Amino acid sequence: MHELSLMSQLLADATAAAEGAPIHALKVRVGPLSGVVPEALRFAFESLIPGTPAANARLDLEETPLRFHCLRCHADYATPLGLYNCPQCGATDSELRGGNELELISIEVPDHV
Repeated sequence: MHELSLMSQLLADATAAAEGAPIHALKVRVGPLSGVVPEALRFAFESLIPGTPAANARLDLEETPLRFHCLRCHADYATPLGLYNCPQCGATDSELRGGNELELISIEVPDHV
C-alpha cells in the first residue's frame, strides 16, 4: 500500500508548513489517474496521525475528474474514466489537462492572536 508512504510525506509537508502549530484539517486533491485509492489514503492518514500535530485533524479529500482539451475544436471538458470523446465535436484527439493530481492544497491551523 503505497498510500502509507504518500500520506507520510503529505503529513510531513503539512507539519513543516504549520511550524509546530496543531493542525485542524488537511485538504488533499486526488485525481483518478494518480494511482491512489482515496479510501486507502484515508486509512493511512488515520494510522499515521496519532502523536503528531495532526492528531485531531480531519482529512478533506477533493476528488477531481479527468480534464481534457480537445485538439480539434479547443473545448475544455471533464469526463469520467473511460469516456474520452469530446462532448462538443466527438473527436478523440484530446490532451490530458488534469486528473493525475495528488497534492496538498491547504492546511487549517488555529488562529494565533
